Amino acid sequence: MGKRSGMGEIEYTYTRGMDDEAVARRLTDAETGVLALAAGDDAYAIPVAFHREDDRVYFRLAIHEGSEKAAYLESTARAALVVYDTEPPDDSWSVVLRGPIGPADRELDDAAINALFTPLRVFDEAIEAVEPTVYELDVETVTGRTT
Repeated sequence: MGKRSGMGEIEYTYTRGMDDEAVARRLTDAETGVLALAAGDDAYAIPVAFHREDDRVYFRLAIHEGSEKAAYLESTARAALVVYDTEPPDDSWSVVLRGPIGPADRELDDAAINALFTPLRVFDEAIEAVEPTVYELDVETVTGRTT
């Protein structure tokens, strides 16, 4: 694709920043997002269920031996969670939370995990081989945008 000068005939919609109250409302209403991890210059992103409490976001992840997800979790110093939605034709919003990620400091029993998260999605793994593990993102930065 050649170099362009300006927007030309490209359609666009202006966005604006969201205040803290709007960000909190969107995150309270949402249950899922996309967790972005990295190993060196190789990116890995997965859909996840999450639960937010103040400056911490918790994820319940299915980890199994040889898991690509586990390898990326180990090598990621700072992760990003993207939570977003659109309402055509022009309404949309997104929130990006960034910070260190690691195993959760708090213990959650099965009942608490079931209460906080949507049902665990298991793909082609034996149930006995899956270890539900709770991770937490220590939120350092939050950016919210809306149209």
